[in-house]
Amino acid sequence: MTTNDVAKVIDTVLSIPGMNEVVKIDLKISRKNALLLNHIIERGISLKVDSKPSILMTSIPQENLQELKFFGEECLQKAGLIELREKLSILTSESKQ
Repeated sequence: MTTNDVAKVIDTVLSIPGMNEVVKIDLKISRKNALLLNHIIERGISLKVDSKPSILMTSIPQENLQELKFFGEECLQKAGLIELREKLSILTSESKQ
């Protein structure tokens, strides 16, 4: 399959009726996993901008990426980890300098 064929398949799957329906998920995870999940979401979204993204990432509309980012932040907020994430972010940015 070519890259274009794969992109068409992904677009077709994401366009299936019902894919935009809201689903309630009762999620219980540890604070550690909430922090890691948020980091993975942010890192994955930044890959779309910073490097060569996967075909799937190039097929995701910006509004869906925003929803995922909001979900990650909501996990942090519910776990009470917003301030910790900000402090860790400062530490990691200082260590890169």
